[in-house]
Amino acid sequence: MTEDEAKGWIADRYGAAAVDRLSILVAHVAAEAVRQNLIAPSTMETIWNRHIVDSAQLLDHAPRTGLWLDIGSGAGFPGMVLAMLGEHTVCLVEPRRRRATFLSELADAVGVHAGVDVRCSRVETVTLQADIITARAVASLDNLFAWSAHVATPETRWILPKGKSALEEVASAKKAWHGVFHVEHSITDPASMIILASGVTRR
Repeated sequence: MTEDEAKGWIADRYGAAAVDRLSILVAHVAAEAVRQNLIAPSTMETIWNRHIVDSAQLLDHAPRTGLWLDIGSGAGFPGMVLAMLGEHTVCLVEPRRRRATFLSELADAVGVHAGVDVRCSRVETVTLQADIITARAVASLDNLFAWSAHVATPETRWILPKGKSALEEVASAKKAWHGVFHVEHSITDPASMIILASGVTRR
């Protein structure tokens, strides 16, 4: 998917205004990346495909509303994109203070501050009940379940972008966790996958 195709994908689904608003996010990420390592520099030229659409596609696998918890939000992918395009309240959990400060400023800049809750902490110390949980390039499936079990219920929907290791991670996690697991291919990279899980409880 080229950058123009990625912008077209967003425009077709969410309108031209969404592309304009997301362009503000892209500009802020690019400016802040000079000061801190928000995303891999090699992905800056393909940010619409590698980060914007890669985040937005997760909405296709989620209920329409609810409290969405994004673990290790970093530059705002996927959590800030989800807050801008969806109808969810989004909690962004980011333990690094500089990045958490950036996320709070970014929420103001893109106009979603009322629907975004930035927490500068590790997820293990967060107190809430999430309807949906996302984590992108944070940890193994087994560790994510262990760290986040206290904020999930059996009804929580887990939507977890992964690389080629997705099937192996599911097999490993099943040794310690019950649940319904399904894997979808990412639309931005045929080698990447998205793990969908529900009913997750410890064995």
